[in-house]
Amino acid sequence: MPEPSPFRVGLTGGIASGKSLAADLFAARGAIVIDTDLIARGVVAPGTRGLAAITEAFGPKFILPDGNVNRKALRQAIFDDPAARARLEAITHPLIREATVAQARLAGGPYQIIAVPLLAETGFKDIVDRVLVVDCPQEIQLQRLMKRDNESQESARKILAAQASRAERLAIADDVIVNDGTIAQLEEKVTKLHNRYLSLASARTPAAGKS
Repeated sequence: MPEPSPFRVGLTGGIASGKSLAADLFAARGAIVIDTDLIARGVVAPGTRGLAAITEAFGPKFILPDGNVNRKALRQAIFDDPAARARLEAITHPLIREATVAQARLAGGPYQIIAVPLLAETGFKDIVDRVLVVDCPQEIQLQRLMKRDNESQESARKILAAQASRAERLAIADDVIVNDGTIAQLEEKVTKLHNRYLSLASARTPAAGKS
């Protein structure tokens, strides 16, 4: 009988909610963190079928002289074009999912945190055991985004509007961290969930394993 896969938690949240910091805190406590943002870069690296598909769909003008995707230009091109965004997602999302599953199978660990910024918008929910949403009020998101990325308020609001809504993310959550305070408060919340996930992982039976 094959060994059950590690207990997996899908970590998501809106932009500037603090999900990356939360992922780092889980990693510091011994969780294996699989970052789909990093995987997303890998699946469109030079020489990959992802890059070839993007070049075919959008043209060579979105490829930099060094062979990498011009992410800024492509992001701008799809921002206000739902059809173009859907075309790009149809290329990248299956590749990211495939690579994520492959990495998770090999990663081991007491439990795994799979960080997926667009978990609510994609099909990743069925490869994790629980969904953790890092949440904060939208006004805090706006202020953090404006400060972090030097965005105007209008631009920041457009970025938030392009993502799943707060309600949509919370609707799929098994666990929620409200990150509206200090780093010390976030650390305390992560520690509590870390201990809970260790307990849930230890209670897993072979029949509960996901591929």
